[in-house]
Amino acid sequence: MAFASRLQFFVRMISDGKSLVFQANSSDTVRSVHERIQLITGIPVIEQRLIYKGKQLQCEKSLAECAIQNDAGLHLVGRMQSTGHSQAWQIIDDMIYLVFRLCKGETVPYALKTIRTRISEYLSMTPKDDGDAATGHLQIFMSSSAPAALVMLYMSPIRGNKEHAEESIRHFLELCIIELPKSLRSRCAPIVLEFCKLLRRIASHDPLYLSCWSSLGPMMEVIKVQWVSEHTESVKRAISIKEIFPFVKELAGKLSKDMEVSLISAASVGSWSDVNDFTMFLRPLRTVMSGYKGFEHPISLPMENEHHDVLLCKEEVESLYHIFVDMLKKMDKCLSRMEQRLSAKVSGEIEIAHPAWSRYLTILKELNAISKLYLGSEEEFWTILSMRKRALCMLVVHYAKRNDDHRWLLEHKDIMDFESRRHLVMMMFPEVKEDFEEQHEMLIDRSQLLSESFEYIANAEAESLHGGIFMEFKNEEATGPGVCASGLFWFAKLFSINKILFL
Repeated sequence: MAFASRLQFFVRMISDGKSLVFQANSSDTVRSVHERIQLITGIPVIEQRLIYKGKQLQCEKSLAECAIQNDAGLHLVGRMQSTGHSQAWQIIDDMIYLVFRLCKGETVPYALKTIRTRISEYLSMTPKDDGDAATGHLQIFMSSSAPAALVMLYMSPIRGNKEHAEESIRHFLELCIIELPKSLRSRCAPIVLEFCKLLRRIASHDPLYLSCWSSLGPMMEVIKVQWVSEHTESVKRAISIKEIFPFVKELAGKLSKDMEVSLISAASVGSWSDVNDFTMFLRPLRTVMSGYKGFEHPISLPMENEHHDVLLCKEEVESLYHIFVDMLKKMDKCLSRMEQRLSAKVSGEIEIAHPAWSRYLTILKELNAISKLYLGSEEEFWTILSMRKRALCMLVVHYAKRNDDHRWLLEHKDIMDFESRRHLVMMMFPEVKEDFEEQHEMLIDRSQLLSESFEYIANAEAESLHGGIFMEFKNEEATGPGVCASGLFWFAKLFSINKILFL
C-alpha cells in the first residue's frame, strides 16, 4: 500500500474571490473536502463544484487520483442543478469551463467569439412572458458564479484575457437592453450589482466598473429595495440597503469633492452623470426609508428601540444623515461663493458662469428630499436657502428647465423673488410651438380692417381657429404675431378700448 503524502492546497471561492487553505492526505476523498467547505462556508455539498485544471473533480475519487499536488489551486463554483432550465445551465457551464481554460493560460481558438455566443444564447432563451420562469432563468447566471468567473478573467495577467473579459461583460450589459423586454430588465439588476461589487475591489475608477455602475443606475428605478436581502429557496431576490449604500456613499463623496473644487476653480468638474447616478441610487433608498413602518417619521437620531430590520441598517441610516449634513454645508459655501461672484460681476469685474452651477439645483432637490427623512433637517435646509436667496433665484432663472420637477421649490416660494417665481411658473406650462401652418391665415386691407376681419372669422370653420390667427396686411411685408398685435391695436382704437391684455 502506497504511503499517503500530506498536502496543502488552496480553494478559491469564485463568489467572493477569497481563498481557503486546506491540509489533507493525498488519500482523502474529494467529498471530504466538500464537507469541510460546508463546515466553513455553510454552502451545502450538493451545491458545490470543485474545478482543477479545467476539470470537475468527482466526489468518490481521492486527491491523489485527481492529481492534486502540493500548493495546488482549486476553484469552487456552483453546481449545475437539475431544473427546468437545464439547457441554460449547460450553456453557462460551458462558458465557465472555457474561462477556466483561459485563466490557466491555454490557447483556445475563437475564445472571445465563443464566450459572446454563449452569453447571447443564454439571454435569448429568457422566457419573455412568465415572470417567475424568467427570474429563475436569470438567476442561473448568479448561482453558477458566472460574474465572478468573468471578473477573474478580467483580472488575469495572461495576455488577452482582460480584453476578452471586458468585451464579454460589456456584451452582457448591452444584450440586457436589446434582448430583454423592459419589464424584465430590472431582473438583471442583481447580476449587474454583482459585477459592480466584484469590479469595485479592483479600482473605483476602473472603466468597466463605471460602465456596470451606469447600467445599474436606470434599473434602480424599478428594482425592489428593502432593508435586508431575502435568503429563501425562491429565485426571487430583492436588493438590500446594505448592497446599494456603498454606491450612494461613493457618489456623494464625488459630488462633495466636486463642490469643493467649484469653490476655487472655474474649470469644469465632475459630470452630469455623477449627479444623475446619485439621484437614481438615492431614490429607492429614500423610498424604502420613508415608507417603512418600523419607525415613525421623521427619524430621530440616534436611533433607539427601533424595528429589528431597521437596526440592522442603523449604520446606513445614520451615515445618510451625515452625508446630508456634509453636502448641505458644502452647498452653503458654494451658494455663498456664487453670490460673491455675482456681486463682482455687478461691480464691473469680468466674470463667467461656473460650469458646476448647472448641477446645483439637482443636488439641492436631492438634499431637500433627504431632509424630510430626519427630524429638524428640513427646517435647517430651508433656513440655509433663505440665507442664500440671491443665489437660489439666479439658479432658478438660468438653470430651471421645463422637463424638470420644480414642485419642491413651490413648498417655500416666498424665498424667491418675482423674476424667479415668474420663470418657475412659465416652466410649468407646456411649451408652445409656433406653427404658422396650423394657424388661420387672414390677408387684410388695412383700410377695411373691421369688415374684412369679421368676414374672415365668420366664414372660417371653428376648428381652423384653434391653432391661432396668422394676419398679414395687403401690400405690406410684415407678418406673424406682430401684425396680429397691430390688428388688435386698431380694433381697440375703433372701439375706444384703452387697455388690451396680450397673452
